[in-house]
Amino acid sequence: MAERRKFKKRFCKYCEQKVDFIDYKDLNGLKFSLSERFKIMPRRLTGNCKRHQELVTVAIKRARQTALIPYIVDRKNVVESPFENLR
Repeated sequence: MAERRKFKKRFCKYCEQKVDFIDYKDLNGLKFSLSERFKIMPRRLTGNCKRHQELVTVAIKRARQTALIPYIVDRKNVVESPFENLR
């Protein structure tokens, strides 16, 4: 039988800081939950708990609606750091 891989336990950074509300205007805080193509990263990669992952998702969707974060990224013009162009 194959051995199970042991990964280090990820902790929710929002629980450690005791955050109750995640603001959609805080792009520096949200960029850690987005991939290089501005997709929302899953809980297993970010380490967020269920409650805070839902708050992050709502905040990212609100930031997209207010045009702070793009919905899609052009495949032809891939930028190394897409967050430099934001604000």
